[in-house]
Amino acid sequence: MRPALAERAAIGLLALATDATIESEWRLLLNLDGVELYVGRVANDPEIRPSTLAKMEVRLGDAAAALLPGCRLDVMAYGCTSATLIIGEETVERAIRAARPEVAVTHPLGAAKAALAALGVGRLALLTPYVDELTQGLVEHLRAAGFDVAAAGSFHNPLDPEVVRIAPESIMEAATALVAGGDVEALFIACTALRAAALVEPLEDSLGIPVITSNQAMAWHALRLAGVADAPPSAGRLFQR
Repeated sequence: MRPALAERAAIGLLALATDATIESEWRLLLNLDGVELYVGRVANDPEIRPSTLAKMEVRLGDAAAALLPGCRLDVMAYGCTSATLIIGEETVERAIRAARPEVAVTHPLGAAKAALAALGVGRLALLTPYVDELTQGLVEHLRAAGFDVAAAGSFHNPLDPEVVRIAPESIMEAATALVAGGDVEALFIACTALRAAALVEPLEDSLGIPVITSNQAMAWHALRLAGVADAPPSAGRLFQR
């Protein structure tokens, strides 16, 4: 018999039931020899608002326990930026570790902050699909963590099934307008449902600054937590760290 799971890293991802983007982006970013991705789903309300996001807190432990029980996982990631903001980073980590105490844990907020620090970013622009309350909450969270959010913009869409359909061309246009409006060192495109990972390299070429997305940052963080230092092609400047 051969080893049960990946030779280098076994990474678990808890994706939202309504997120039609995250799994395809992660499979491209983690397409590395000896690295395997295993995906579970967390039930969620398709309307993304603070009150609906908070309901996921009680589901995290069961979702973590249900993903390959009894098998080795090196890292487990929770794939929702806005829910991590509402539920709280420590609460998310505690819920996952209660079910799987052996795993390292990542989530979009922690990964994004680690990515910004690794790139030496102090002043950034932020693009989200969220309602204003969530976008402002994310701005305040990043500022409290020591980052200067000089510009922020949103598509103002509360429906997850529609967020996954926002055109890459619209994301490119919005990102370009945001960065043009301020002297920033990086762009953070938040939300795992936005189809943005493939835009990182073209945006970096056109804007001349590092670009991170929720999925790209979290995949990078998961790999680094698992001890994998590889840089997949076309994944942006972050993966050089």
